Amino acid sequence: MSRKFWTPLYTTLRRTLPSKHPYLPANSAFKFPSPTYFLSPPSPSSSPNSPFSSGYDFYSLQNPKFPVRIFCFSTGAEEQSSARCWSCGAVAIAAPFLVCETCRSVQPMDHSLDYFQIFGLEKKYDIEVQNLEGKYKDWQKKLHPDLVHSKSPRERGYAAEQSARVIDAYRTLSKPLLRAIYILRLEGVDVDEEETLTDPELLSEILEIREAVEEAADPLALNEIKSQMNEKLNHWSNSFTTAFRCRKFEEAVNSIRRMTYYERVTEEIVKKL
Repeated sequence: MSRKFWTPLYTTLRRTLPSKHPYLPANSAFKFPSPTYFLSPPSPSSSPNSPFSSGYDFYSLQNPKFPVRIFCFSTGAEEQSSARCWSCGAVAIAAPFLVCETCRSVQPMDHSLDYFQIFGLEKKYDIEVQNLEGKYKDWQKKLHPDLVHSKSPRERGYAAEQSARVIDAYRTLSKPLLRAIYILRLEGVDVDEEETLTDPELLSEILEIREAVEEAADPLALNEIKSQMNEKLNHWSNSFTTAFRCRKFEEAVNSIRRMTYYERVTEEIVKKL
């Protein structure tokens, strides 16, 4: 039985066309252009018995009216399957896929999602906390375990995990200090929150502030110190924003260090009020 070999059209043209174009100079470096293709799905009118019915159409951009059919095979590694609902099998409409929009079933927790993605926020330090609160409430209306008490044990387990993670995400992103620590961790920078204070200037300042808190005679004096701490927190929060944008992580860590101690002083004041 004889074999037939398919030869691409542009290869045939290369062989048959003259190497020198009559309208080009003899020393021209003109080369026959290789065709550029774009991929489109098979035509619905293709015969199911056709040997090309499982292929794809490639159309030359030099001559888009001339279709060329070739075989195209894909491997499992090239195909990226979309997330599907464990309950009804529906494909995820949007990310993050915490709840199925079709059957309203709570989905298993996806650990690849960070806290910013859970709330559909850009990964940056200076976020709008007011918008965050609204998105948090929307998620809890869908994920709270009390809403799925009549569902299967499997879904109740998913709801408990998802709700707890959303709560933690909200608490982390809603507080400047925790948000700063978290966003640095996403960049691979770990912050030691229990680091011993070694900066003499900061150590002296903190000791003076704590002494003032202990000697405060009334709530008015305590609130005055608290107001000063809030100003310092805002200042170093802004410093962190600038350092993080410039990817100066050492300066960012230094800002976190100061925010940590001012936050602790504030907590001591709140306990005394």
